[in-house]
Amino acid sequence: MSFPTHRPRRLRTSPAVRRLVRETHLAPSQLVLPAFVREGITEPVDIGSMPGVRQHTLDSLRRAAVEAAEAGVGGIMLFGIPEVRDAIGSGADDPEGILNVAAAALAAEVGDALVVQTDLCLDEFTDHGHCGVLRADGGVDNDATLERYAAMGVAQARAGATLLGLSGMMDGQVAAVREALDTEGFIDTIIMAYSAKYAGAFYGPFREAVDSQLKGDRRTYQLDPGNAREGVREAIADVEEGADIVMVKPAMPYLDVLADVRATVDVPVWAYQVSGEYAMIEAAAGNGWIDRRGAIQESLLGIRRAGADAILTYWAVEAAGWLREAH
Repeated sequence: MSFPTHRPRRLRTSPAVRRLVRETHLAPSQLVLPAFVREGITEPVDIGSMPGVRQHTLDSLRRAAVEAAEAGVGGIMLFGIPEVRDAIGSGADDPEGILNVAAAALAAEVGDALVVQTDLCLDEFTDHGHCGVLRADGGVDNDATLERYAAMGVAQARAGATLLGLSGMMDGQVAAVREALDTEGFIDTIIMAYSAKYAGAFYGPFREAVDSQLKGDRRTYQLDPGNAREGVREAIADVEEGADIVMVKPAMPYLDVLADVRATVDVPVWAYQVSGEYAMIEAAAGNGWIDRRGAIQESLLGIRRAGADAILTYWAVEAAGWLREAH
């Protein structure tokens, strides 16, 4: 009888051996918690399509941020939901607007322990739900939108945000915001560009979370799901414009793009495990079809293995707890 020369199973014989030779590791500091803060509510509001996720008041947001910091999570990404919206998203750069007030509150509360991050996009603040200013024909005016983004960037930096998440997918957005920040003296404010943000079916629960007013779709500015090379080109362009970090979103349907971007650029690459990814796993687990904890951990490890240096995930605090238990 001939026996195999190579026996890979030797490296799988025990939990201790498997831990020692594991190629990909995940740490709490590599997780970022997305959080929603809503103006005009007195108690947190549960989001029906995202079990366990809420729209926060300022007070409950502070508590959530403290919990995240204590869990060792790396950062918190804020999304604001205003009471009043208009065509140009005026509340987005208002110093008293909900997102800027929340950023200031968290910078004071946990700014030394968490990277306080703010979503830089107009969609939550416009009465039409698009990510930019509209032309008379209803299309998004790219360059007029850049002026709004520049104002938003300065307002968010002034409020105390350490990192700005440019998620609008307008051409030239990184350069416009970087110039505005530098002109106002915010040279240390970090720009994370949503470079490869795809137009697809995985954002549905998020629309509920931010009370989106969108009619139609965003296919004229977000990427076509069939285009991988275009995602890499967008990331390269954003780095050339001054992005400190680039993003691929969603995560699991675009792991190939994530791997290609990671292999191409020399800045940190992040991924966003979006609301639809979260809702699918929660729904399947709620029906007893999959092991919830195992599926969450495997999904995060897969995103990390594909090349993400950090992951935005609604499970950030819970997953961080499991990781700390394991060590």
